[in-house]
Amino acid sequence: MACGHEAHSGARFCEGCGTMLPQGCRGCGAELPVSARFCSACGQGVAAPSTIPAETVIPTGGGVAASGERKQVSVLFADVVGSMLLAERLDPERLREVMAELTRRCAECVTRFEGMVDKFTGDGVMALFGAPVALEDHARRACYAGLEMQRSVAAYATELKQAEGIELRLRVGINSGEVIVGDIATADRFTYTAIGHTVGLAQRMESLAAPGSVYLTGHAARLAQGYLSLRELGARQVKGSSRPIEVHELVGLGTARGHIDVARGRGLSRFVGREGELRELVEALAHAQAGDGQVVGLVADPGLGKSRLVTEFVQDLRRRGIEVHEAHCQAHARNLPLVPVLEMLRSYFGITDDLAPHMARERIEARVYEVDTRLTTELPLVFEFLGVPDPDRPVGTIDPEARRRRLLELIRRLVR
Repeated sequence: MACGHEAHSGARFCEGCGTMLPQGCRGCGAELPVSARFCSACGQGVAAPSTIPAETVIPTGGGVAASGERKQVSVLFADVVGSMLLAERLDPERLREVMAELTRRCAECVTRFEGMVDKFTGDGVMALFGAPVALEDHARRACYAGLEMQRSVAAYATELKQAEGIELRLRVGINSGEVIVGDIATADRFTYTAIGHTVGLAQRMESLAAPGSVYLTGHAARLAQGYLSLRELGARQVKGSSRPIEVHELVGLGTARGHIDVARGRGLSRFVGREGELRELVEALAHAQAGDGQVVGLVADPGLGKSRLVTEFVQDLRRRGIEVHEAHCQAHARNLPLVPVLEMLRSYFGITDDLAPHMARERIEARVYEVDTRLTTELPLVFEFLGVPDPDRPVGTIDPEARRRRLLELIRRLVR
């Protein structure tokens, strides 16, 4: 090397000056420049240095890796309240089991909403939403994950309390903003992580959070507004910030299911034009009312008013006393089957998030009786699908494929 240091076989970086070393082809062994993507001798593809796995052991002198990119992300920290007291009370092996189950539950909540667990902190986790894969709704996903973490950990805490008398509570903090993400070189490996003030503020929110709650900054709250129910806690002075930070508590799910709902909450401008499109929708409705079912698809470039057109049409139908049920496709639920159908049926039966399970079952049963009394034998399956299972009428053991067929047939008969 130019610095005079001798590089040993297999090294990627110089131990003397940190310069990236020329690479060799895995196929034929030919020496290649650092920028090469294919071997000039045999044509085999060459992996780019930036694709080194996070846990690959490499010889390096430490410091920050050269690669990195700016991203808008949401950062989530979750931490066990009173972990030192818990460690004092429990045998180390039992403590490890409890913490392993807790972190497993937290990690499942993160991956469910397509976040990435950045690191485990011993008694908690740090997670990123929006990196390495960009997500437009990263703040909402972080909030959904935080709520699900609290629900899952609370259920586990109830089990521990009943079985062993162990108190276990979690606090969660979220912040959104710009970070630098990339590989950080430690003593012997590369680790993908995020760096920036945004990360520090997320950790401060977790430190401020009351046990069993989720706190987020004002910026994260603005990105999640409408989709989540929030409570303002005022401005707080936090360590590491030169000015007070707005703090909000995450209470639960909001009423918005799309951007048009959020815009409606802020006030919509006057709706003008679109007479031709509205006329086509009215004609389709007339055909449907005459017994000729219709499906209408709206296709246009983003921002041209598709959602607003549908909103105005639906509002007009409701003013005329026509029953309308809505369902939405959610990006974070794209891997879950039948989510729009589930939302449609919950609307059809009048089930809301704040409705008690027994009242929800009563509404479902009454509506099913109206449609066809013969369908009452399938009520346990309907209850389970809609998330309000009846403990007195369990579904029982059913082959998954048979359950799916029965459920689809039941849905068809209910909404025909």
